Order: sequence, then structure tokens, then C-alpha cells
Amino acid sequence: MKGRRALVTGAGGFIGSHLVEALVEAGADVTALLHYNADAAIGNLRLLPPDVLARVQLVHGDINDADFVRRLVAKSEVIFHLGALIAIPHSYSAPRSYVQTNVGGTLNVLEAVRAGDGQRLVHTSTSEVYGSARYVPIDEAHPLQAQSPYAATKIAADKLVESYVRSFGLAAVTVRPFNTFGPRQSARAFIPTVIGQVLGGAAAVKLGATTPVRDLTYVGDTVAGFIAAATTPGIEGGCFNLGTGTGVAVGDVATRIMALMGSQARIELDAQRLRPAASEVDRLISANGAFTAASGWRPMVSLDEGLRRTIAFFERHRDLLPSSGYVT
Repeated sequence: MKGRRALVTGAGGFIGSHLVEALVEAGADVTALLHYNADAAIGNLRLLPPDVLARVQLVHGDINDADFVRRLVAKSEVIFHLGALIAIPHSYSAPRSYVQTNVGGTLNVLEAVRAGDGQRLVHTSTSEVYGSARYVPIDEAHPLQAQSPYAATKIAADKLVESYVRSFGLAAVTVRPFNTFGPRQSARAFIPTVIGQVLGGAAAVKLGATTPVRDLTYVGDTVAGFIAAATTPGIEGGCFNLGTGTGVAVGDVATRIMALMGSQARIELDAQRLRPAASEVDRLISANGAFTAASGWRPMVSLDEGLRRTIAFFERHRDLLPSSGYVT
């Protein structure tokens, strides 16, 4: 990526901010697209080292504005499209906004790349598109099953990308991260939620469910996968899982976190955090062999080491967690 002009949509988000940082450190010329708001907030980019942030061009806008997106994409060589609405619970109550941003916004990016001059697009999917596993590990041929409005919009976006590859020859690569975690993750995600409750001295750590199994990938490994997708020749048009290939139950992860933090708290179920019954995804375990074979990428950070780094981050940034240490 050294010397290449890179655009990152959704740059103020969890993964996006880490990607921006990694691209700067790799020597790329980075433009970070942030959602326009009256406060000119830059999201998680505010947590980047000042010398790194100083080398990033910050642009505020909206991926729903097709003209704006086209002008921005025209200035870039590699586009990392992460901009999306991602909170699964909110998609149940506001599905139309997810369709507008996740599907319509992706269409705007695709049209901009189509109108450009040979740019490479790395499109962000999600393991949620697979729904509950019909078999594990889940490879890229697994059926797509929308068990939330959020998942439905991501499937639609993925298929739009596929259609533009087949119809117009776009140089696009789709990556499907499996449950990325690490520093700067939203306090609404379950790992920061557990850490926050322990830091708050909770006698009982509350979770919506303990049995769902997740393939947890440290954010640094996910970001390395994005960069590999942008730089590996010959994989244009591909769709690849980014995961560890190992599943861990949510309750077991919570137990590991408490052990690492020296907590004796018990785990309690909280009905306020439950998904609708038929929408809960039971198992997400990746088969990552296709991307490893194509690019040489493989996850390097173990679950326990990733949890240690995440705990250390939130111990330094308790202000990012609710004062009660618990998110409902």
C-alpha cells in the first residue's frame, strides 16, 4: 500500500479506525470518510496517535449522496468500503434506514467505482449473512440466510457487488469478517459489555445468552486481511471469510474475561438483551482456508492475548464505557 491513495468509508468505526491506522503506518495516502454531523465528530479516529491522525485527510459526508461519493472515489486508487449501519438490535425497529444505507450506499460506491479508472474495491460483508450454521466450519459456499434485517441488507449489498463484478468487470474483493473484537469496539458489543461490568464491580455479569458460539478474530488480524484483499493479485471477484476457524461459546468467553480480570462474579441472563427467538444465530465458525491459500493471510493473535489487549485498553479508557459498567 505504500504511496497508494486509499479511501476508507466508515473510517470512524471500530474496524475502520484500525484500518486507517494500519494504512498510514504502511505508507498509504489515506482519506477517511466520516459520517457528516453537526459536531464534526471523528469517532474512533480521535483515539489514534496524534502523529498518525495528522497524516490522514478527514472528509465528512454521506454514502447516501451519490454525487459526493463519485467525486471522492475518483480521487482514490483503492476503496475500502466499511460504511454501514451495523447494530443488529436496532435493525429490528428501523429496517428502512438499514436498507437505505447498507444497500443504497453500497450501490453508490459501486457506481462510483464503475465510473472511475480501474480502482480496486474491498467490500465489507459479515458472517451474519450465513445465519445459523447448517454445517461447520462455514465456508464461502454455505447458504446465505437472513436472520435479521441487518443481515438481509448485507446479503443484498454482497450480491450487488457480485453483480457488478460479473456485469461490469469491477476489480472488487469481498471479505466476510467473523466477530471481530479488540480495542475501540463499541460498548454495546458483548466483550466490552462484560469488561465494563467487571470494571464496575458487578457481582453478576449479565448477558442475553451464553450458548451462541462465535469465531472471534482480533481486530489487527481482521485489518491485515483487508489489506491482503487489497494487495493480493488475481483474487478480484472473490469472496473470502476472515476468521480463526475456532468457535467459543459466549458464556465461555465471559468466563475467560472474568478470570483474566480476577473477578469472581457470576453470570446471569438478561431478557432485555435477547434477540427475537427465531433470529438468534447459534453457531458461527469460519473455514478460512480459501483466503489463506489465495493470499497467505492467517490470524496471528490468540483469543486470550486479544482479550488481554482489549481489557488493557478499556482499563485506560473507562470513559468509553457507561458509568454503570453495563449497557442495556
